[in-house]
Amino acid sequence: MTGATVRRPPARVAIVEDHTLFADSLDLALTMEHYEVRRVSVRGTNSSLASVQATVLAARPRIVLLDLDLGHLGDGARLIAPLAAAGLNIVVVTASSSRARWGECVHLGARKVMSKAQPLNEILAVVRKLSRGSVVMDVAEREALLHSWREQRGEKQRARARLERLTRREREVLGLLVEGRTVREIAQQGVVSEATVRTQVKSILAKLEVSSQLAAVGLAHHVGWATPDH
Repeated sequence: MTGATVRRPPARVAIVEDHTLFADSLDLALTMEHYEVRRVSVRGTNSSLASVQATVLAARPRIVLLDLDLGHLGDGARLIAPLAAAGLNIVVVTASSSRARWGECVHLGARKVMSKAQPLNEILAVVRKLSRGSVVMDVAEREALLHSWREQRGEKQRARARLERLTRREREVLGLLVEGRTVREIAQQGVVSEATVRTQVKSILAKLEVSSQLAAVGLAHHVGWATPDH
């Protein structure tokens, strides 16, 4: 009919969020704006990232509001690439303030990354734009986040290269330091003198280019270094 207004069905939005109160707030606000909301549970003991991914895909949402910290399921960032590849618009809403981590999400395919500290209206504004097919991140913001991610990735690669310099025994000692063992405890476990362990620790610090045991442990945690089996 000429002049008739064609109404589009409401956009479907999936919420993948570990924090119940925050998810409730999103659900209520979106429902009041007539979006079709699908809550995806991440708390079940039998749930996994694979099951969450399958549930989201089965719901066929246009937009996914995704948290990064999914409790026992781990890092929600692992869902970004497969969901984005399926054509879904991923908006990461996170408590993390790490610009490098935000940049990683953009690299993986997120359309936008937002802080949970931002007003709810700002999150809704992004959903509205995506539902209209509008751009939600300008080139400058995207490049700045990707730059932060690339810088951190480079730092981690250089740190891992330094960790590769360690001998087998030095890796064992560093692993024990990461576990919180003292020099005395490491010496007793290895049936060696404390002086020997201190010499090994000194070598570890030199190879990792750090000035303290605490910094060495921090570097290992920063790159996700896996401690060797003792």
